[in-house]
Amino acid sequence: MLTSIHIYPVKSLGGVDVQAAYVEPWGLRDDRRWLVLNPDGTVLFASKQHRMLGITAAPAADGAVSLTGLDGSTLRVEAPADGELAATSLPGLDTVRLAAREAADWLSYQLEQPVRLAWLDDPRRRTMAAAHGGLLGDHLNLSDEAPLLLTTHASLRQLNRWIVRTASEKAEEEPAPILMARFRPNIVVDRADDPFAEDDWNRVRVGDVELRFAEHCDRCVVPTIDPLMHVAGKEPLRTLARRRQWDHKTWFGIRMIPSTTGVIRVGDVVAPSGRGP
Repeated sequence: MLTSIHIYPVKSLGGVDVQAAYVEPWGLRDDRRWLVLNPDGTVLFASKQHRMLGITAAPAADGAVSLTGLDGSTLRVEAPADGELAATSLPGLDTVRLAAREAADWLSYQLEQPVRLAWLDDPRRRTMAAAHGGLLGDHLNLSDEAPLLLTTHASLRQLNRWIVRTASEKAEEEPAPILMARFRPNIVVDRADDPFAEDDWNRVRVGDVELRFAEHCDRCVVPTIDPLMHVAGKEPLRTLARRRQWDHKTWFGIRMIPSTTGVIRVGDVVAPSGRGP
C-alpha cells in the first residue's frame, strides 16, 4: 500500500506531505521545480547548508511556491515565466529563470548567506542521463538523477534495528528511531515484503500508474542531518556503511521513472510487476 506522498517544490528545502499527486513524465507535479543558487550560479545543497532543511516550501496555484522560514515568516513567490535566465551547474541543464529580487533577499536572510531562487520553466529542457537509467525521451525535473524516489517501511524498520544493534555494540545509549523524512522520498510503501525487497523491483504499479526502475539510490550526508537542529550526526550512514555498502557507496531506496502518468493517492495498492533490475 502507498502510505505517504511527499513533494519538495524547492530542491534541498523542506517539503510537504500530500494525500494525492499527479505523476508527470519527469516526476510529481510541483516537485523540485525550484532551486537555490549561489551568486556564482552553482547549486546550493542542504549537504553544505543544513539550514535549508528548516525552510518549508509548499506548492501554490499557477506554479507559484509558498515559503515558510526558520523565523516563521512566509513569502509567496510567483513562477518567473519571463524571468532572467541564469546559468546553473546542475547536470543536464544550462539555464534556469531567476525569481524576483524579493525572493533572493528573503531567502538570503533565512540562510545567512547571499543566494538566489530560480525556477525550471520546462522540465523537457532537461534530459535524463543514460548513466542513471534514462532512455531516449526521458526528461527530469531538478532532482539529482531520477524523477522519483521510492522507499519502504520494511527497510526502514530493519535499518533502525541495525542502528540499535550498532549502538549496543559500541556501548552507546539506544538512539531514537530514524524517521523516513531523513531520506526525502517521494513515495513510501508498506507491503508484506522482506526488508530491501525493493532492490529487486523492476517495475512497480502504484494505483493506475506504472513506474520503471532507474537505479538504486546512493546516499549522501543529508540523512545524517537533524532537520530540527540542523546538525549532522553519524547515523544512519554509519550503519548503512556496514550493512548496505558496495561500489564504495551506501544505499537506501530506489529511483524510479514514470512509464505512464496519472494520479496516485495514499492508500493505493502498490504492486511490483517485475524483478531483477
